[in-house]
Amino acid sequence: MLYYLDTCIWLNFINKEEPFDKIAKNFLINISNKDKIIISTIILKELENKLGKEKFKIIEKFFNNKGNIILIKTINSDYINARVLENSIRFEISFYDCLHIVISKRLNCTLITRDKELIKIAEEYISVWKPEDLIS
Repeated sequence: MLYYLDTCIWLNFINKEEPFDKIAKNFLINISNKDKIIISTIILKELENKLGKEKFKIIEKFFNNKGNIILIKTINSDYINARVLENSIRFEISFYDCLHIVISKRLNCTLITRDKELIKIAEEYISVWKPEDLIS
């Protein structure tokens, strides 16, 4: 299974935002070794902007040391498709959230987020879940 974790999940985990940090950690611990987590350059950009350089270096090391994390580059068609989606939904969510949807769709990933508006729109296009809904 491929999972694409929204920035909010990583921020919950990194910033120890209770109780969501424990849910994020539990999700990360409990996914199978066969499962992969996709990190896009957009996620990295959002994390660096929200965390600052010092904290970002810590999470970057975590990503590099975890064997089941795959870094993917955002491609030109992702931007084009995200703009089309953004327009079709009348700008109800951010452009970055539209990018998360189109990247998940392109890679056939399950999007993991806690953002209610993103879930509402994404579920029309892809598989989307809150992490707590997948923890057994």
